Amino acid sequence: MKMIASTAKIHPSSVIEDGAVIGENAKVGPFCHIGPNVVLGEDVELLSHVVVIGRTTVGKRTKIFPSAVIGGDSQSVHHSALNTTLVIGENCTIREGVTMNTGTVEHGGTTVVGNNNLFLANSHVAHDCRLGNNIILSNNVMLAGHVIVGDRAILGGGSAVHQFTRIGRQAFIGGLSAVSYDVIPYGMLNGNPGVLSGLNVVGMTRAGIERATIHAVRRAYKQIFEGPESIRANAAAIRQEYLDCAPALEILDFITAESDRALSSPNRGNRG
Repeated sequence: MKMIASTAKIHPSSVIEDGAVIGENAKVGPFCHIGPNVVLGEDVELLSHVVVIGRTTVGKRTKIFPSAVIGGDSQSVHHSALNTTLVIGENCTIREGVTMNTGTVEHGGTTVVGNNNLFLANSHVAHDCRLGNNIILSNNVMLAGHVIVGDRAILGGGSAVHQFTRIGRQAFIGGLSAVSYDVIPYGMLNGNPGVLSGLNVVGMTRAGIERATIHAVRRAYKQIFEGPESIRANAAAIRQEYLDCAPALEILDFITAESDRALSSPNRGNRG
């Protein structure tokens, strides 16, 4: 039995399968398809020709544009559809042709998308990805499976991210970049293959980070990537120096955390 709030508005051409839950003031436009295990929160809006299937939850006030397919099975050869889920947060904007897949049983079963995110046309979020808040995926961005993206990161149009890669908070990925390795918080990466090209100083300034703190982070960046030892050894050697600088510590913690991928650097992938 479907559960549709009395204040929800459903176009008569749309199909709502038994078992679906439609929240207060939700709007489902023409020619949409809502599967039996879908939950749409309050004030969610589906414009038209939207497919939401799988065990998918869409948070309050999220707006989904035509031809998006949300909650499809993962595109993994090892996929088992049993009880896998997609959870989308509040206030997201999901533009035309966006695709998001549920997780895989083998890796926890859940794809998670946070709040206030913007997904531009034809971007893709694959199985088992974990996305934070206030993220922008520009047109045609492709996230492979198991990618982690931190808060306020921006990915330029046509960029592609290798599976199991981490992108740190407020990192900036240039358009058409190939992201094969982890990108530190506040880092900027450009090119194919992707090369770390400095810090996202503009983004840090817009986020209200003080100039003195930005200078400290730039100094730490230089010590990490131009120091005499390996990246991780350099990071460990300077840690005590930056105990009172939260952004620098965030970068150092990111570098020392366990990961399936190596770290992007100014040299890795640089053919020159």
